[in-house]
Amino acid sequence: MACKTTLEEWNYAIEMLKRCALPKMKNEVFPLLKFSYDNLPNATMKCCFLYCCLYPEDYCIPKKRLVEYWFCEGLLDKFDRINEAQMQGGDIISSLLNACLLERDGEDCVKMHDVIRDMALWITRKFEATENTFFVKAGAQLSQEPYVKAWERVKRMSVMKNEIQLLKETPKCPNLRTLFLSNNKLEVISDGFFQFIPHLTVLDLSENYYLRVLPKGISQLVSLECIDLSWTGISELPMELKSLTKLKMLDLRYMSHLEYIPQYLVSSFSKLQIFRLWFEWSLPQTKDYPNEDNVLNEGNEKLIEELKGLKRLNILSTPIKSMFCLERYLSFDLFRRRTQALQLTDFREPEMFDVLCLGNLERLETLQFIDCGIMEIKMEKLSTWVSSSSNSPSCFHALSTIQVFQCKKLRDMTWLILAPNLRNLDIIWCYEMEAILSEEKLGEVAGVIGISHPKPFLKLETLYLRHLPKLKSIYRDALPFPCLKHILIMYCEELKKLPLNSDSAKGNLLSIKGSKDWWARVEWENEATRDAFLPSFKLWY
Repeated sequence: MACKTTLEEWNYAIEMLKRCALPKMKNEVFPLLKFSYDNLPNATMKCCFLYCCLYPEDYCIPKKRLVEYWFCEGLLDKFDRINEAQMQGGDIISSLLNACLLERDGEDCVKMHDVIRDMALWITRKFEATENTFFVKAGAQLSQEPYVKAWERVKRMSVMKNEIQLLKETPKCPNLRTLFLSNNKLEVISDGFFQFIPHLTVLDLSENYYLRVLPKGISQLVSLECIDLSWTGISELPMELKSLTKLKMLDLRYMSHLEYIPQYLVSSFSKLQIFRLWFEWSLPQTKDYPNEDNVLNEGNEKLIEELKGLKRLNILSTPIKSMFCLERYLSFDLFRRRTQALQLTDFREPEMFDVLCLGNLERLETLQFIDCGIMEIKMEKLSTWVSSSSNSPSCFHALSTIQVFQCKKLRDMTWLILAPNLRNLDIIWCYEMEAILSEEKLGEVAGVIGISHPKPFLKLETLYLRHLPKLKSIYRDALPFPCLKHILIMYCEELKKLPLNSDSAKGNLLSIKGSKDWWARVEWENEATRDAFLPSFKLWY
């Protein structure tokens, strides 16, 4: 009712509520809540709302992933490209938030209040338009797959966050379009399981760490548009996946056992719009995409060649190993416009990596460095960049997350001043790191970009600094940190001062985690400041 402003609208609402005669919590509470649902402006928004009840209670639902599932399921029918559909999805999420049917859970997630979720499930069971279209046993502590006859007629099914190990049945589900099997203990899926699910469009198998093999029967899912295999133990992608000619989204992140991607498999998905490949710490040793320390890095080359032929590609997350492959990658306009996340691994040559070469990746949001050399900015290049009328002094506007792992020669990260919208910074095992923002280099950069007193980290929400034994400084002065929520300091014995004063992080529920010994050594501008941040401190272990 937040947007209802006239007496007539409120009187109408009262009359409609009076007419509700549904049986007691269901009698008294759900009809009140359903009034907000009934007042959603269209069927699309109602379907998108009900889709959220597929997730377990209190679940942090990533907004981007939710919109991608809506898109692949065909709920966002105004656009046929994901980057445009994200605008429609974002508008729907905003409307559901304004109607108090969803709640914010940080910047990137939403959640459903338990009672709202119960009401949504009640709607899926009790009303003709949605009756028997949902089967939801998410987080229900199931150890076996549900009785097949109970879900053969449904359209959307979720048994995520359970302990199911085996899927042995051969269900006949002519209407099923979305199937959430994520976060179970799946080890085996029978070859016949997918045989009679002809209209399945969204399949989430993520977080099944013990699942080593995909069944050959997956080739029967000819309508599939989205498959999420992230965080699974699958060691190779079967050639049978070539049958999935309608595939729009393929997520292969954090598949630590992945050894084999058949050549020309990825390029066969001509409708692919979202492709994510991301490894933990290093690229795997693969047959067709080998992880070899050579100049050409054959595996990356083959993958780049396959990806560049996918003309519909809109969202791309990929690992790159070697400067040669990065230069080739950046030479394609498709990648410069579509890359959302980039993982740079083992960049030891050249010894100094000029991060400004990534400045033309206009949609780059996540950047990860693993076992790389020194990252710097060449001032003459920065000067040329700034002087160009088409460029902003801050060339990493979209960049929100940076992770730096095991870059042993790295001394500072002063180039971060060029990422004004950075929200998450995680640096670990950089043994030569002395300062996050070097005072000397910061003066040089500030002079070139024409900002005499830069204010870094205005959007920063999380700061994780671990195993940096030489780190002495984050920034020379105290910063306002209007968005900061979490600081984690581990094994940074020389870091004795935080860039905080009595005005920092005002109004935030700031959490500072570290060791008791480290906290005792932290120096503050005065006792009042120390006392103000004392309630924020927690032991990290």
